[in-house]
Amino acid sequence: MPASYAYLGPEGTFTEVALRTLPEAATRQLIPYVSVQSALDAVRTGEAEAAFVPIENSVEGGITTTLDELVAGTPLMIYREVLLSITFALLVRPGTKLSDVKTVSAHPAAQPQVRNWLKANLPDAVWESAASNADAARLVQEGRYDAAFAGEFAAARYGLEALETEIHDAENAQTRFVLVGRPARPAAPTGADKTSVVLWQRDDHPGGLRDLLGEFATRGINLMVLQSRPTGAGIGNYCFCIDAAGHISERRMAEALMGLKRICRDVRFLGSYPRADVTAAQVRTPLPGTSEDEFMAAAEWVTRCQDGRF
Repeated sequence: MPASYAYLGPEGTFTEVALRTLPEAATRQLIPYVSVQSALDAVRTGEAEAAFVPIENSVEGGITTTLDELVAGTPLMIYREVLLSITFALLVRPGTKLSDVKTVSAHPAAQPQVRNWLKANLPDAVWESAASNADAARLVQEGRYDAAFAGEFAAARYGLEALETEIHDAENAQTRFVLVGRPARPAAPTGADKTSVVLWQRDDHPGGLRDLLGEFATRGINLMVLQSRPTGAGIGNYCFCIDAAGHISERRMAEALMGLKRICRDVRFLGSYPRADVTAAQVRTPLPGTSEDEFMAAAEWVTRCQDGRF
């Protein structure tokens, strides 16, 4: 049996479409799971080599279910990311007219992406959330709901037809997906990489977040994502999920992570991996001494001092 990749199912999700863009997916058994949690748990228990799940969309931001699963539980690591342009179709059972649609369903992350269309075209329709857009299509097939927002490609899989297509409130909407596995050595840097971490403050104090962000800013590292997530320890207790441009093997990033490890109660490394947009990090150098070469030269100088060669 080939090694398996778990993904948010059932068959016909945007997640499956994005997963199949990875060359290595052709050599893996692709197994749909009913939720993000169950897909990631399959990795933790060894049932799957890796899991492929959505983590962010350009309209609503982070997929909180995925973020919370990566923040808590046995540590996992991100190895790849994929960007997929998203547009929805309204899938119905054959013969259904728009005036027949009284209930609609989709994944909760889809609602902000079709809210205006829904208000303009089906203002009285009742929204029901589903585990995934493809699962919503399955529930329409079973007669539970009248219509589902899903990819047009899912229509044939569930015996439905696309009543409307090209539905999206925001032009060029995209969803970011990540391939997650058990912790191991990160892949070699490509020059266009991203590092993801989760940070917990030692205590709540004025300027606490500034202290964390300063570890990146003083080294000229650009932040791409900064999100707070509740820790479950009470109102006002948050951790911070951060994506930063660069790779842990780079001196500037390594020093930033060391600084964070010193001042934080805890740091969870989620991986350094190639950026899907293949954009090299743009290092801001407002002050002398923040280029990668200068970081390397300073490290070599300290080594010489330790060896008595200064």
